[in-house]
Amino acid sequence: MMKQIIFYSLIISMLVSCGNKNDSGNKPVSDKKADSTPVIIKTPITENPYVPVDISPMDMTYFPVHYMVTKMESLNMQPPLARVIYSRPHLQGRHIFHEVLKYGQPWRLGANEATELDLYSDATIQGKKIKAGRYVLYCIPDENEWTIVLNGYIDSWGLKQEPSKDIARFTIPITKTNNSIEYFTMVFQGKGKQADLLMAWDNIEARLPISF
Repeated sequence: MMKQIIFYSLIISMLVSCGNKNDSGNKPVSDKKADSTPVIIKTPITENPYVPVDISPMDMTYFPVHYMVTKMESLNMQPPLARVIYSRPHLQGRHIFHEVLKYGQPWRLGANEATELDLYSDATIQGKKIKAGRYVLYCIPDENEWTIVLNGYIDSWGLKQEPSKDIARFTIPITKTNNSIEYFTMVFQGKGKQADLLMAWDNIEARLPISF
């Protein structure tokens, strides 16, 4: 009789103990709704596996202004009058003179490949007739004026001076502004057959008038 009592006591004790535990050892299910905040996974920045990314991006400017956008709306447009292709260096906390450029020393008017001016039509610059074609464009900066040079040594890197290929030189005044332009900028401003090729960087502006 005593053995039966002890046996049943053990059975009851085991049942009570199991009832106090959660099934499969899981935590109780919460009544709170799941967090709907999206999880942002940050991937590490890796180098471009195909070609190094240049810090001086290439840019292109047309005259007439916005020519390519307008062309998309009309398939019968005439060719543009001019185009400049150049790369855009930036200051990165420097000043244009004398930390980047030096007076009296030729500059490619950009970075990387030589800057090129495409004239789709014959043009006149400071009274000089310039035939349609492709030209390297560079300058020799001074404190109050820049000398702009057209050169025939196209498809070149940087500025390999070939004076024998210089086609024309133009002296233009510079203007000091209150601006601080981070990226070197070249853009045509004008309408009809008249345009200024504006060159601006830091607080300096220079304009080369062109007519067609």
